[in-house]
Amino acid sequence: MAILETRGLNKRFGGLHVTNDVDFTLEKGEIHCLIGPNGAGKSTFFRLILGEYLPSSGQIFYRGEEITRAKSFERIRRGISVKFQVPGIFKALSVRQNLEIALQHHLDGASLKNEIARLLSFLKLEEAAHQLAGNLSHGQKQWLEIGMAVSLKPQLLLLDEPTAGMTPDETFATGEMVQALNAEGVTVLAVEHDMSFVRQISHKVTVLHFGKVFAQGTIDEIISDDRVAAIYLGQSDA
Repeated sequence: MAILETRGLNKRFGGLHVTNDVDFTLEKGEIHCLIGPNGAGKSTFFRLILGEYLPSSGQIFYRGEEITRAKSFERIRRGISVKFQVPGIFKALSVRQNLEIALQHHLDGASLKNEIARLLSFLKLEEAAHQLAGNLSHGQKQWLEIGMAVSLKPQLLLLDEPTAGMTPDETFATGEMVQALNAEGVTVLAVEHDMSFVRQISHKVTVLHFGKVFAQGTIDEIISDDRVAAIYLGQSDA
C-alpha cells in the first residue's frame, strides 16, 4: 500500500498556479527524490504534504487515510516528520540537550539516556555531545536536525535539501544515514539538487516542472531522458 498519495493536487496563489494537478504515489519503504529547477513547485508540494498550506483542490492520503485538511501537528502524530533546509536547532544548547528536548516527551530515565547515546553514535556526533549546537559545522548542524526529526520514530521522513552547503564527504555520509534509516523501515521523500546524492540514495526520482510531474523513473532513466538532461539537471534548486 502507498504510504503517501496525492490526487489532482492543486495550489494557486492568486493567479499563479504553483502545484498543477499533481498525482503522486510514494510506496512504503521507498527512498524517493524530488528534483526540478527553480519555480518547479517542489517546496510548495512539500508544504502541502506537511499541512502548512491547504490545497486549492485535490486530495492527500497518508497510509490510505485522507489528511487533506489535517493540521500539521496531527500529521506529525500520525508518523510524518520533516527536516528543513535551514536547521531548526537550539543553538544556545548543547547537542545532547537538543536531542533530549526532541525525546523528553516520549522517553525518560535510562531509556532516554540510551536513546541519546544511540543517536549521537548514529549521527557521528559523540565527540560533540557537549558542544553548543551553534558551534557545530554546517554539516553537523544538518545531522543534528536529522537526529531530532527521526527521534519520534517516523514512518515517513521528509527531507528538504538535506545536503545543501555540505562538503562531498559530508554529503556521502548523509546518504549513508538516509540509507540506514530506510533499512530500519523509514520511508523517505527528499527534495534535492545534488545529483550524486540522488544517485546514491534514490529508488525512484520525480521531476517537477511548472508544478506538474514532468518525468518519473529510476535515476538512470531520468539521466538518460534527453528532455530532463537538457533542461533540468545541473540547475540550482530552491
